Amino acid sequence: MIFIAYGGILVDIFCARGIEAARANGGICMRGRRGLRLITALIVAVFAAAAGYGVSVLNGGSDGMSVHFIDVGQADAALVACEGHYMMIDGGNAADSDTVYSYLRKNGVDSLDAVICTHAHEDHVGGLSGALAFARTSAAYCSVTEGDSKAFDSFVAALDAQGIGITVPEPGDSFMLGSAEVEFLGPVEEYDDANNSSLVVKVSYGQTSFLFTGDAEYESETDILEAGFDVSADVLKVGHHGSDSSTSYRWLRAVDADYAVISVGKDNSYGHPSSEVLDRLADADVQVYRTDLQGDIVFASDGSELTVDTSAGEALKPTQRAALFGRFYVFMHSGRDVCPAFFLLGV
Repeated sequence: MIFIAYGGILVDIFCARGIEAARANGGICMRGRRGLRLITALIVAVFAAAAGYGVSVLNGGSDGMSVHFIDVGQADAALVACEGHYMMIDGGNAADSDTVYSYLRKNGVDSLDAVICTHAHEDHVGGLSGALAFARTSAAYCSVTEGDSKAFDSFVAALDAQGIGITVPEPGDSFMLGSAEVEFLGPVEEYDDANNSSLVVKVSYGQTSFLFTGDAEYESETDILEAGFDVSADVLKVGHHGSDSSTSYRWLRAVDADYAVISVGKDNSYGHPSSEVLDRLADADVQVYRTDLQGDIVFASDGSELTVDTSAGEALKPTQRAALFGRFYVFMHSGRDVCPAFFLLGV
């Protein structure tokens, strides 16, 4: 199936069973060569408009929000974009600095509203110095202000060079990223274990939300739930790369996510993600995306619906299945600007 959203109109081309679905959503359905001519014309128009106005495929330029789970192997890194405002949540290992630097440079993100380091382990903090080598930030958050690794020292040094200190947020603290709310939900207790000390962050935009858990494990998950925080989210960044020490059934029931993202390295020595966690996610009827299988994973939100694009795997839209001809989504404003030119293919 091929859907195009243009100015609020949904066009469904080559729809085997999509006519009624398209009409129900206020759209139209066309078949055959006429559909091919239309899709070709619109694709050309979008690329021409994007070239003319210098629009990046990075969503969140002037409208909408996107969350980019960057493939950094056995590590975590995410870029959040909302209405021209940007934020990093973790940055992978020190060896991923070039990857993170290149991702920001490719998308023209040279200014960050905030950098969040969920905790001081290298596979979360290491590449943030690469991000800060390209982009300036206005704020930095972490669960600690001091670490015992060269990677954390490099992060602190990069912040010092910009005159930025680390803020340790309290549960319930929040700030705005454009129209999106960024709220810290945990940790609610002090732990000796760095994983449980991970900042747990909820990003809400309109009716859609994302939950980032760092490497938080059962103990932290339970304490956050006992504290009464609303952890419900459409997308869950699975804790600790899919380790069995995280993502309990109770946590999954409370989050009630439609999608989960596991940031994990291919054939890693830890056996992540664990079969137990994958079984729990399946039992909870959660659609799972993995960076080891699909590379970079990008979610886009218009405040009410989510779309997802992957660099190497199937992309799904809620309540729909990939069909013979794949999918192509283009979200455009009515008017002069095109934002974002966002392409979604699945087979």
